[in-house]
Amino acid sequence: MKRAAIIISAIFGAVGVLVLAAFIYYFGVTAGVRLDATRLSEDKAQVCVYDKDGEKIDLPALKQTASFSALPDYLPNAFVAVEDKRFYSHRGFDYRRIVKAAMKNITSFSFREGASTLSQQLIKNTHLSGEKTIKRKLKEMKLTRILEKNYSKNEILSLYLNSIYFGHSAFGVEEAAAYYFGKSAEVLDAAESAMLAALVKSPNNYSPFRAPEKCLKRRNFVLSLMRDQGFLDDSSYQAAIKKSLPEAPSETNECGKSYLSRVFEEVSEIYPYEKALGNLKIYTYFDRNLQTRLENVKANSDFSSIVLDNRTHGVKACYSTIGSNIKRLPASLMKPLAVYAPALEENVVTPATPVLDEKTDFGGYSPNNYGGKFSGYVNVRYALAHSVNIPAVKILNILGVERATKYLQKMNLPLSKDDCSLALALGGMREGYTLSALADAYATFANQGNFSPARTIRRIETKDGKTLFEHKASIKQVFSEDVAFLITDMLKSAVNEGTAKKLRSLPFDIAAKTGTGANAAGNTDAYTVSYTTEDTVAVWLGNRDNSPVETTGGKLPAGIALEINRYLYQAHEPATFPVSEGVEKIAFDKEEYETNHALLRADPAAPPITELTEYFRKSAPPMAQSTRFSIPTIKKPSIFVKNGSVCIELCQTEYYDYIIKRNNNGKSVIIYEGKYQKTIYDNTVVDGQTYEYSVTPVYQGRAGEPVPLPSVHIQTQKTPPADWWND
Repeated sequence: MKRAAIIISAIFGAVGVLVLAAFIYYFGVTAGVRLDATRLSEDKAQVCVYDKDGEKIDLPALKQTASFSALPDYLPNAFVAVEDKRFYSHRGFDYRRIVKAAMKNITSFSFREGASTLSQQLIKNTHLSGEKTIKRKLKEMKLTRILEKNYSKNEILSLYLNSIYFGHSAFGVEEAAAYYFGKSAEVLDAAESAMLAALVKSPNNYSPFRAPEKCLKRRNFVLSLMRDQGFLDDSSYQAAIKKSLPEAPSETNECGKSYLSRVFEEVSEIYPYEKALGNLKIYTYFDRNLQTRLENVKANSDFSSIVLDNRTHGVKACYSTIGSNIKRLPASLMKPLAVYAPALEENVVTPATPVLDEKTDFGGYSPNNYGGKFSGYVNVRYALAHSVNIPAVKILNILGVERATKYLQKMNLPLSKDDCSLALALGGMREGYTLSALADAYATFANQGNFSPARTIRRIETKDGKTLFEHKASIKQVFSEDVAFLITDMLKSAVNEGTAKKLRSLPFDIAAKTGTGANAAGNTDAYTVSYTTEDTVAVWLGNRDNSPVETTGGKLPAGIALEINRYLYQAHEPATFPVSEGVEKIAFDKEEYETNHALLRADPAAPPITELTEYFRKSAPPMAQSTRFSIPTIKKPSIFVKNGSVCIELCQTEYYDYIIKRNNNGKSVIIYEGKYQKTIYDNTVVDGQTYEYSVTPVYQGRAGEPVPLPSVHIQTQKTPPADWWND
């Protein structure tokens, strides 16, 4: 017994020491912590955003602070129901919830389950940083106790609702109501209130504009909690769950709103489980003047544009009248991404590969070219530069959709099963992509085949300057450097002679691709994406409701891209695209190419005028080589007798000399030696004799194999016999 007592005493003593140490640590950490009443009501929860030069960006001001007494009961009740159902009964901490969350975290080996009350969230949002440390948690505990002692529950809830972050740069319920619904928070209904309450768990993941299905599911979950906790009767609940979500943000004219919305979306991606942002300093790639330029673009339709820095993988500016997360069908922008770059990578084609542009039925899918015209044989460079449809579909058919989609997935361009068809070559798909995603993909070519999604945020710091996050580009190689160069070089042809020729007045290296989507009523989407060694510029025009627009990608969007690029490089010119070490320019035989549509390396002995040149991958050059000059070869000439003379018609190979020999009775003579002539006549033949001829092509002293011709017999009947009537 004595030994047991000693052990128990030792245990209690150790526990006492630990408890004492904990109290000492707690008081040491929180000794200087004071509740600052001004912070509780300051806008934007002390979040400061800075541009590329370190200058502070003025966040859009709240229209007004929502008065708690004027809010509909639905609104605070929705937050209490989902975030803190014992809010009115606890004193700042929900111990039952804390124990429950701890057990879940232990059993799941994670720390995602939180137990913060609304009071704790308000303190964290207004007084503390988002870092997860014991010191921060202890400070939060002390400040929460002080808050609960000095403020009523409704005051705390009012301060919370006016400081919480709702995504898309909306802070507080008044701004959130205006952004999502175009109305004041005072007139929100049950469904709208529940949606705002649903957002705060993770504004980026539950945004109705980014993830409508997830948003709807969580909103209805909040409504069910409100019903279960007595805040809604069953009929009100049934009416609320039938309401649809907002499809697009309300209109706003605030400068930089599009950019700031993306900034805060990225914050939500970085801290996906944070309900509050706390005191943060956010440094971005924001270019004020460029942003103003984008926002001043005049368009008679909805308009979106984004400018990326290819070197830092930062977003310089972005603007959209329909929201940055709206997906549209990408039209012909898919050709380089889904067809030509993958086909080059897989050595299915080269820029010189000839493809027959003709009306083709692909098992029931029969696409047309723009304007309904077909060009016969065209090479890949021409097909891409002029955005010809049929060659793109043919190449995808050879490549295979499955192989193509692997490259798209590497560029964060996912596809549904319904999208995996040959229509993908022309941008035919169910939902499409955001303009931002397409710009990221095109920047892959500017970055030698390496993909990295662009970001607005450079760095996030605490108020005292401690770095919490720093943008480090995550590089993923999608295409080989030589393939990226070949695509870029062909898209330079699109500028010089193809669909993007509006940009050709620019005095520097630029590559571009246009795209035009259409339905039975007319054109619905018009794109131009251009890039230099420094920047990628993407432009889209269309209408939110898919009504027709009177333009194509090569017209107004290309004109806007032209003006943006002029502005970007008004003081300097970007460097030219360097030629990849993995490619070489190779000459190939022009006649074989144009006549037989065969790609043969030019004969080393060939005159330059008979050659065409193109870039090829060094790893996949054309293997077969023409020998028509080093070993002259001709098609068999025709031979016939006319008016007592032998006529030999040569096939046209104007660069050759010809030697024509005649054999008769064992005697061989040369009847012609010289340049090409269409017809050679032998007038020295004798009636009644049989002759044999051979034609030998010669180029610069190199003689080919003699080509024997059919023998001919000379038979000339000058006077008919006297008894010709008896024959």
